[in-house]
Amino acid sequence: MKKQSGFTLIELIMVIVILGILAATALPKFADLSKDARFASLKGAEGAIRSAAAIAHAAYLVKASDVVTIEGTPYTLVDGYPDSANIKDLAGLDASFISVTSASGVAYVPTGASTTGNCKVEYINGNPPTINVGTANADDCGS
Repeated sequence: MKKQSGFTLIELIMVIVILGILAATALPKFADLSKDARFASLKGAEGAIRSAAAIAHAAYLVKASDVVTIEGTPYTLVDGYPDSANIKDLAGLDASFISVTSASGVAYVPTGASTTGNCKVEYINGNPPTINVGTANADDCGS
């Protein structure tokens, strides 16, 4: 008679139980990353806005004109910097950001975040413009 080898039912059940325990402890770490994603996109938007303002200002300094052409599109600058109406296009911010206008400028909020909270990048016209990041951590970007 041939001897059969393999795993017993108890051994298979124990492996499944151990995998279940590991999955249960790892699940909270990966369950809700939306706040972190909104915070990361906020920091990316800040960098894009700063870069766009610097590039437009550099083009203004080279050309010495209030109208500069960047990537084939003419932009009118105010005091050598883009105004709040143009900065979203120059920075390449898309529909993943909501524009909230204020008396002093414009704020950009990641989609899914509260428009009344601290999860925003604010661009205020000036020479140089003021760019404020309204949050210090990802918890402010919750919805």
